[in-house]
Amino acid sequence: MNIKLFVKTDCPRCSAAKRACAGLSDVETYNVDDIDGLAEASFYGIMATPTVLVIDSEGNEVAGWRGGAPEPAALKNLITN
Repeated sequence: MNIKLFVKTDCPRCSAAKRACAGLSDVETYNVDDIDGLAEASFYGIMATPTVLVIDSEGNEVAGWRGGAPEPAALKNLITN
């Protein structure tokens, strides 16, 4: 599984999402202020930042938090099980 983290430069809630993902492997961070980040966000239908998606090996969304940050323990528990 990997994690996709969508942030925006001036997002006040994004630091909490970054902390929730800190120390985890396979985290891809996308800034929606950049064209590549915006394209990836569009693909996943992201309308708010921060957004954290957990994607399985087949590309399916297993879990997601849109417009808010997950609890770090819940996120770690999800990807380690």
